[in-house]
Amino acid sequence: MDFRIEKDTIGEVKVPADKYWGAQTERSRNNFKIGPAGSMPIEVVHAFAYLKKAAAHANCELGVLAEEKRDLISKVCDEILTGKLDDQFPLVIWQTGSGTQSNMNVNEVVAHRAQELAGRKIGEGEKVLQPNDDVNKSQSSNDTFPTGMHIACYKMVIENTIPGIEQLRDTLKRKSEQFKDTVKIGRTHLMDATPLTIGQEFSGYVSQLDHGLKALKNTLDHLAELALGGTAVGTGLNTPAGYDVLVAKKIAEFTGLPFRTAENKFEALAAHDAIVESHGALKQIAVSLNKIANDIRLMASGPRSGIGELIIPANEPGSSIMPGKVNPTQAEAMTMVCAQVMGNDVAITVGGTQGHYELNVFKPMMAANFLQSARLIGDACRSFDENCAQGIEANQKRIDELLNNSLMLVTALNTKIGYYKAAEIANTAHENGTTLREEAIRLGYVTEEEYNEWVDPKKMIGSMN
Repeated sequence: MDFRIEKDTIGEVKVPADKYWGAQTERSRNNFKIGPAGSMPIEVVHAFAYLKKAAAHANCELGVLAEEKRDLISKVCDEILTGKLDDQFPLVIWQTGSGTQSNMNVNEVVAHRAQELAGRKIGEGEKVLQPNDDVNKSQSSNDTFPTGMHIACYKMVIENTIPGIEQLRDTLKRKSEQFKDTVKIGRTHLMDATPLTIGQEFSGYVSQLDHGLKALKNTLDHLAELALGGTAVGTGLNTPAGYDVLVAKKIAEFTGLPFRTAENKFEALAAHDAIVESHGALKQIAVSLNKIANDIRLMASGPRSGIGELIIPANEPGSSIMPGKVNPTQAEAMTMVCAQVMGNDVAITVGGTQGHYELNVFKPMMAANFLQSARLIGDACRSFDENCAQGIEANQKRIDELLNNSLMLVTALNTKIGYYKAAEIANTAHENGTTLREEAIRLGYVTEEEYNEWVDPKKMIGSMN
């Protein structure tokens, strides 16, 4: 492999000649061989492109950066945003907790690619852009990385997570309407309870997701605050007056999202409560999705020896040894995603506690876990919706069989003959293997006409939608 010599404040470093990165990236690449190369989420890299471009425009407008340099930085950042340079960001999540090396990776790539755009060779002659003095002007890793975190996480939630959840929520709402008159036996403690409709059951799922969406959207205001302009410790050292407000305005303009400068840069650098808060809402949604997926797969269990009230799509063979077996694979995938999100929340919570004095040093891990959770939830909701929820049907024969066989229909007699007589009917029917109707009439507590009038599942579902 051909190499070129790059220099930083420590000394000389050999860098692959065909790469745009420089000495600090190469040092990090060799010093942190932890996990797969390039594991730093590309969404963070792209977020850096937005903020570097915005910083160049703000610096130019405020008179501290030449137009020619602004334009070169912008061109390279636009290339990064198209994905053209994705292979130039080889660093891992597990590096310095401030993300300094990833910040410098972007600075070096922008500077070296700009050298080419200016018609010059990398490593030869004077650099048209300096990674630290130009690309990183008015910035510190301590304020760029949290800014990149917020941009990447906000965009993921808006563009992927919320649309995916809303898609599934809308299908469950349609199913709730479809099954609004389908009466089935309810269950509490996994045991028979009084009747309800499948529509009522599904309406609970819809409400869960509505509350989760509300919680998630409520966190976006804090997540929209950007640390950029705080530089090293939050004081804004080495930035021109008005830079923080202007650079946030530029980021909002370039992304089309309502980003604004953080009111308090000390909080924005030293604490990541916005990430903790927003991921807490993702965890809440994961808890809801886990319940929904489990309920559906339990109600679909069978097809002959389970509950079998629901019929779900048969997407693929379920066993390599049992012919004809079909499994609730979408529910399994969903619940595994939920477990991952809950685990990520623990890591993010621990990361949020690591704000010591003026800096939190768990930034890369927190960003990576958040982005994974947000993507997984959005993707899993779409997959579950398209491959399971949309195709759910009611197994009316099995529903009626289980409903009419339940001893808990006796609850309708409580107000007619009293709790203890009703319990005697249920216990006797269970012991004798007979029906409620048979024992109620045999014990002399009701007539056949009274039983038929009072013990009607359709009258037991209430008026709740």
